[in-house]
Amino acid sequence: MAGVDILATAFSGGNAAFLADLYARWVSDPGSVDPSFVTLFAALDDEAVSVLQDASGASWSPRHFEVERPDAPVPAAAKPASGKDGSSSKAAAAAPAAAAADQIRASADDSLRAMQLIRAYRVRGHLEARLDPLGLQIPKSHADLDPATYGFTAADLDRPIYLGRAMGLLLRSEVATIREILVAIRSAYCGPIGAEFMHVQDPAQRGWLQAQIEDRNWREAFAPDQKKTILRQLDEAEGFEAFCQKRYVGTKRFGLEGGEVAIPALHTIIQQAARDGVRSVAIGMPHRGRLNTLVNVVRKPYTAVFSEFAGASFKPDDVQGSGDVKYHLGTSTDLEIEGRQVHISLQPNPSHLEAVDPVVIGKIRAGQDASGDTATRRSGLGILMHGDAAFAGQGLVYETMAMSQLIGYRTGGTIHVVVNNQIGFTTVSAHAYSGLYCTDIAKAVQSAILHVNGDEPEAVVFCARLCAEFRQKFAADIVLDIVCYRRHGHNESDEPAFTQPTMYKAIRGRPTTRTLYADRLVREGVLTVEEEQAGWSAFQAQLENDYKASQSYRPNKADWLEGVWTGMKQSGENGQSSDQPTGLPIEMLKQIGLALGTVPKDFNAHSKIVRQLEAKLAMFESGQGIDWATGEALAFGGLLLDGHRVRLSGEDCQRGTFSQRHAVLIDQTNQNEYVPLNNIRSADAGGQAGIEIYNSLLSEFGVLGFEYGYTLADPRTLVLWEAQFGDFANGAQVIIDQFIASGETKWLRMSGLVMLLPHGYEGQGPEHSSARLERYLQLCAENNMQVCNITTPANYYHALRRQMKRNYRKPLIVMTPKSLLRHKLAVSPLSDMEAGTWFKPVIEETDAIGPAAKVKRVVLCSGKVYYDLLAERRERQLQDVAILRLEQIYPFPDEELGRALAPYKNAEIIWCQEEPENAGGWTFVDRRIEAVLKRLGLKVNRPAYAGRIAAASPATGLARTHGTQQATLVRDALGVQATADEKAA
Repeated sequence: MAGVDILATAFSGGNAAFLADLYARWVSDPGSVDPSFVTLFAALDDEAVSVLQDASGASWSPRHFEVERPDAPVPAAAKPASGKDGSSSKAAAAAPAAAAADQIRASADDSLRAMQLIRAYRVRGHLEARLDPLGLQIPKSHADLDPATYGFTAADLDRPIYLGRAMGLLLRSEVATIREILVAIRSAYCGPIGAEFMHVQDPAQRGWLQAQIEDRNWREAFAPDQKKTILRQLDEAEGFEAFCQKRYVGTKRFGLEGGEVAIPALHTIIQQAARDGVRSVAIGMPHRGRLNTLVNVVRKPYTAVFSEFAGASFKPDDVQGSGDVKYHLGTSTDLEIEGRQVHISLQPNPSHLEAVDPVVIGKIRAGQDASGDTATRRSGLGILMHGDAAFAGQGLVYETMAMSQLIGYRTGGTIHVVVNNQIGFTTVSAHAYSGLYCTDIAKAVQSAILHVNGDEPEAVVFCARLCAEFRQKFAADIVLDIVCYRRHGHNESDEPAFTQPTMYKAIRGRPTTRTLYADRLVREGVLTVEEEQAGWSAFQAQLENDYKASQSYRPNKADWLEGVWTGMKQSGENGQSSDQPTGLPIEMLKQIGLALGTVPKDFNAHSKIVRQLEAKLAMFESGQGIDWATGEALAFGGLLLDGHRVRLSGEDCQRGTFSQRHAVLIDQTNQNEYVPLNNIRSADAGGQAGIEIYNSLLSEFGVLGFEYGYTLADPRTLVLWEAQFGDFANGAQVIIDQFIASGETKWLRMSGLVMLLPHGYEGQGPEHSSARLERYLQLCAENNMQVCNITTPANYYHALRRQMKRNYRKPLIVMTPKSLLRHKLAVSPLSDMEAGTWFKPVIEETDAIGPAAKVKRVVLCSGKVYYDLLAERRERQLQDVAILRLEQIYPFPDEELGRALAPYKNAEIIWCQEEPENAGGWTFVDRRIEAVLKRLGLKVNRPAYAGRIAAASPATGLARTHGTQQATLVRDALGVQATADEKAA
């Protein structure tokens, strides 16, 4: 039993690596292992050693051992007994070998059970971590963390157990008792830090986090100067809140009291990121703690904030706009950190918690793209701060995190900082989320999560530094959950004890985080009581001086037009002139057309697409029949040749929902991609900018917010978001209302974002007909955005090009077509896009009809219904009805419409739309058309309505009903009666 038979009694799958590792150590140094193993290993034959070698994959062998250590001693107990004839006595060897096997089984079993215990702490140690500074949430004992669960009794606690390398970082020893193991592993995982990372599937990320958590004694890692820095940052955080509480009694500010340690955490993240090469940091956060972050992290002058408390505006007097409350505003600055210039910005955002998340990420992506950091994406960092209730409750958190590793949206990882007050307004955790933690949603994208007690500043700073290092190393999201509390109510005048008496009794009796930390540093001898008090008093004196200076403070610069916005003009300076030429030379148009219709010879395009490409080449050869998708491509291509990058994203937008675009071609043999628009002009011929087109994740809210954020950081790139159907933009209404429509007037932040919303009634039902044109029009005021319902590819082409050719930026909302994408009449000649042409907000009559003086009816319309009206008029050969198209509904083209209507002095005016009367453009254009008619002095001074009757649902889902409705509204608009056959149908 001295060979393979001995191993067979103890050599299970669970023991294999353990025994092989131990044998390798014995080969190197027989005295380094337990004597019982010496007995066994000395008795093994070559066959048994081969089994061990196969298990370990090591390069040692019996012969190697004999050569390297020929005189290695063999303990007497292991030497075989011999008879008088010199042969081994099998009977004498059997007993010690069997005993050795029993010892191996027991020792291996101890080791395996100890390793199970250690792993349990790595997975679930956070369940017994002391995270709640109030002491109300006392962690319960968890069976998985109890040695008894693994068969260890009190008598086993001090028995040495071999662990190999399993605990090397914590114990720096391969042998330890259960008691020693518990002390070490609990200090790492059950103290003020609770780590969740074992769910992460990437072994490199998991291993790195484990090593950092187990290898660092974070308390010993802080030098006296570092501790003083943390205290100074807490002085600033708490001191600012205390000063405001004293000076502005009862004024809402949504202070950070109870969570002041977030300020040292932010400082640490930014400092470490700067050390690792980050040059730009964008912060997004809710209103709680925003003022503190503005002044103490982004360094907005205290005088500016105190001035706003007194009722002064945050903007210069000569700048128009509604403004916003002070705890929604943002700012930016350039700071020298770690010897490097770092741009830090805090994004403005509304009270819609988490709505700013994708905006920040989009802004970071734009900065990375503009700087050429497209490989590593480490130069810009997004920091998103969250409240606990919002992190768990708002779906946008997941939508934003779901983008984190997608090719079109990744930014090298985001650091999420949860200021966990353990309450949302008046809602406690038990009512706020279903999981164990508010951060559980982050596990869906395998983000590591570090929970930390907010009254342990050094632990918080350690975790913050770890998060910054992790992000830079792995380009992945990570979450820092700072468990703290909210000292006041939801705002400073709210009474929280109405609903949480127990919590607020504990809060009232608890010293502040700064007080606790200052006392600790005094006890440690880091500083004296006098030094601690002097630091606090000096900062309060500074605030008092700034308070006095704030009474004469006036903002004097338009910082929103600096940096990448240099050269842009403020809103409203240029009016809305539409006749700026945006066409291109015919040679350039044909150059783009050639690229659109050509693919490499070795590229295997789909046969149907090949026919489409051939048709495109024929269009450019004849100069006729340019369809919608081709007009769009010409606009994109011209901007690329002009040096403007283009970015388009949305669900299935590479191909287009209606298979109309095919901007990214797919090789049918190998799935390779080819983008014709990126191959218009070679570098040798002068080069061009690039277009990026990404099929987005199935998200409207998150992706639209991302693209809006992109436009904030790069006004010279055309950025477009396309809805799969226009109706689906409903899911992004918060971004539309709070950012796109009102961001400039509230926060002085311009955006040139283009929204493409497929719109038109083809009998496809309520959710595939209406892009809710009326909603955008209702949001229009103060020249805030443009809303267009365009009917020709040429006009669409010009609308896109003028977005980049103006010296200001406005969002553009386009009701894009569906059936018109292939309508034989919805085409343009190439000449309508040549140099000297421009966007037409109103298109006048284009058919040959009777003289204007004899026209009895003028039908005004917008979008697809024009072609239905045109077909019916031609069918009936009407000569006394003119049809005018309103291509841009806002800003309303008063002058252009007046010129178009002026010749029809004897006509009645009809507004025709497909949408129900309570939808579409009617309620918006009615009085505006009336104003134009009155100014012209025409006989008719108000338009009449022709369209569907008011309805709760946007459209019918019955094809026959749709057809009847459509035919009726067209006839009503043209003033004709249905024929007998039509009535019968």
